[in-house]
Amino acid sequence: MIDTKKAGRPRQFDFDKALLQAMSVFWMKGYDGASMRDLTAAMGITGPSLYAAFGDKRDLYLKTVDHYCVADACTPLVVLEAEDDIEQALYGFLNEVIRTATGHESGARGCYLASSVTASIGQVDGLAERVEAVIADAEDRLAARFQREIDKGTLPQNFPARERAILLFDIRQGYMFRGRAGWSPDRMHEDLSARVKMLLST
Repeated sequence: MIDTKKAGRPRQFDFDKALLQAMSVFWMKGYDGASMRDLTAAMGITGPSLYAAFGDKRDLYLKTVDHYCVADACTPLVVLEAEDDIEQALYGFLNEVIRTATGHESGARGCYLASSVTASIGQVDGLAERVEAVIADAEDRLAARFQREIDKGTLPQNFPARERAILLFDIRQGYMFRGRAGWSPDRMHEDLSARVKMLLST
């Protein structure tokens, strides 16, 4: 007979908050360096609760990667796509990149994928495919935003949309590296206008 009271018992913790706390541990210690004791302590849950809600350590790690890609890595892209003026869209994108590189709610700086996750490729099954998909999706969305301007006529037909998308993605990663190195937002904003002009140059 099924214990319906036990089966229907609600979680005693905030799933998204616990996931963010786990990500903070992985971000600081890496996949190998983060022990289950570290994770349960940071998440404020027991081992059985962790396994029941998130699966094993690998499952939890992949969930933190997926969460970051949806909640953080995509935010600058959403800003870029929402702004109609391409110059302002690029400023918005880069401003959001700088904000996330220096003021993530976890307290970490830089990019979770570049700073921590990529070091685990080859050790965690399913990780390389996720990172490749993130890069491809980001570059496709960036290229589509430039293509939108070509279709509108605000950029010339021979504008290299794909090449500039790749350049913009690489600029994003450069800002993330600077954030990881401790650069302040003010320092990173100093060359913003020059980068926007470079991205739109024909």
